[in-house]
Amino acid sequence: MSVVSEAASLARDLRRRLGSTALVLDDPDQLECYAYDASFEAMLCPRLPWVVVQPRTTEDVSRTLAFASERRIPVTARGAATGQAGGALPVLGGIVVDLSRMNRILELDAPNLQVFVEPGVVHADLNAFLSPHGLIFPPDPGSSRMCTVGGMVSNNSRGMRAIKYGCTGDYVLGLEVVLANGQVITTGSVGSRALQSSSGFELTRLFVGSEGMLGIITRLRLRVIPRPACRGIVLAQFGQLEAAGESVGRVLQAGILPSAIEILDASAIRAVNLYRPALRLPDTEAILLYEVDGNAESVATDARRIAEVVVSLADRVEWSDEPTKVAALWEARSVVGAASGQIKPGCARVYAGEDICVPLTQVPRTLRAIQDTARSLDLTVVTYGHIATGNLHPAPIIDVSDPDQVGRVRRFADAIHRLARQMGGTVTGEHGVGMTRIDYMQEEHGAALNVMWQIKQALDPLNILNPGKMFPPEMVSRSPTAV
Repeated sequence: MSVVSEAASLARDLRRRLGSTALVLDDPDQLECYAYDASFEAMLCPRLPWVVVQPRTTEDVSRTLAFASERRIPVTARGAATGQAGGALPVLGGIVVDLSRMNRILELDAPNLQVFVEPGVVHADLNAFLSPHGLIFPPDPGSSRMCTVGGMVSNNSRGMRAIKYGCTGDYVLGLEVVLANGQVITTGSVGSRALQSSSGFELTRLFVGSEGMLGIITRLRLRVIPRPACRGIVLAQFGQLEAAGESVGRVLQAGILPSAIEILDASAIRAVNLYRPALRLPDTEAILLYEVDGNAESVATDARRIAEVVVSLADRVEWSDEPTKVAALWEARSVVGAASGQIKPGCARVYAGEDICVPLTQVPRTLRAIQDTARSLDLTVVTYGHIATGNLHPAPIIDVSDPDQVGRVRRFADAIHRLARQMGGTVTGEHGVGMTRIDYMQEEHGAALNVMWQIKQALDPLNILNPGKMFPPEMVSRSPTAV
């Protein structure tokens, strides 16, 4: 029997099991769309699923997983596929569960500072819904207009404002999760609307950041907070990368907690100016954007204080709390990902070694080491990121059709991951492990990785949920039941 006929047979069986609420896709042209995410790995080697299920209800997901468990079929949950580590790729084929149709905002409980949503809600859409109520869901990934809340929770996303507001997991009060065998559970206390609890194991946090390997999230109870009344921004330009990195520590040591501090190196500045010439960013080795938020008086005070603290390190400093100016400066940071490819015609930005996080004291050395590594491999690399938390995004720009450049990028990614560990950091600050960082997990976690695998085996003994991710193949092969 051919692969196409096997997929058609599987699709027929799934349609009989699921009924009319879920869509089941098996057309080869449709499946092709699910062979990719935003990762370099997907660009080089797409992975086709056998069939795709688009559920509308928790029951649809439950029936799909019960079906997959009975037949030992791999299942990969997928949100918007904006992930950059191959986390949504169906490495072993099987079923992709596309949660994009489960995109309802179910209820806002404003007095209790929480909102109930389905996993396919887009982050920016959630905040647009909350805005008229004076509320915000604070985590702020760069892909806000595309990424889904379910994907953010699965990767425990952070983004630009993590220095002040923390990670996505800090705002997850409870989850509805479908386990590998189809069982549905609720974490965070059934029926609870409390903002905190010490009741039982912290199962909610167990599923946060699990990258779809322990269960599929179908409903979320999220904490929201009052939206800041005002924002201000300080723009500082530096003739040396090391001075830019040092300025972060100076600001924090002065007792100021910005809502964000973002860096753009010389290549990033050039890319933004090519992409948005009207922004006219200064031509220098690095610029830092320090954002503060709160009431108007505190914003103005903190912005002035930041300017005073960094002026001895910077070549030039300016600040503004005028909304139009703040928005214009912040646009420079928001477009840098899309703009990166502009600096090398005929080339593209690729996601490889792109998400390291190092201690704040090591940021200056790390910034310089990234440039030195790129230079040694004759690569163009744009570096930007959330410097306030040590989370840096080096972005190689290459011709992906050139095998030599592809090989050099692979060496660059390995060197950058190992650099992060040498600096006392981690190989991923917010993008997750997926399939691209498996090789570093044993070194980074030691015996704790074995405990993670034991948890995985307890909840998913057949290893049908997002297999081929996070755990080294030799660890998986020791399990006699795993697919």
